[in-house]
Amino acid sequence: MKEIETSILIDATAEEVWQVLSEFKAYSQWSPTIKQFEKQPVVGKRCKVLLEQPNGFKIKMNPKFLSIEQNSELRWKGDLFFPGIFDGEHYFRLEQVGASQVRFVQGEFFSGLLVPFLGKLLIETKRGFELFNIAIKGRVECRS
Repeated sequence: MKEIETSILIDATAEEVWQVLSEFKAYSQWSPTIKQFEKQPVVGKRCKVLLEQPNGFKIKMNPKFLSIEQNSELRWKGDLFFPGIFDGEHYFRLEQVGASQVRFVQGEFFSGLLVPFLGKLLIETKRGFELFNIAIKGRVECRS
């Protein structure tokens, strides 16, 4: 198993960050990496998500949403073709660190047979997480 985790401080409340994170129809307006949700995600259900890496590689995943906890966490798990080949459990966590500051954490646990062979993809994925973090920070802080 391999984990990638990134974080950024956002000058806002968890509620303000959650408003942007959970406004799934608006991602195409600001997100550099998560381009579209097919529908409103529901815990325990699958929802197609269009992803684009910084290098232009696009993929449409159909992850199962594991957690949608208001002002706290969004988590899903997807796989490539079928479970066990290349699986990823993606998460966003909001950690209130002050009255008006949140640590926004984004990460993913990768598992499966192909993980040892996809080092470049994982590096690009981390870069994408960092770009997303900067974008959500900008979107939230310009609304505050």
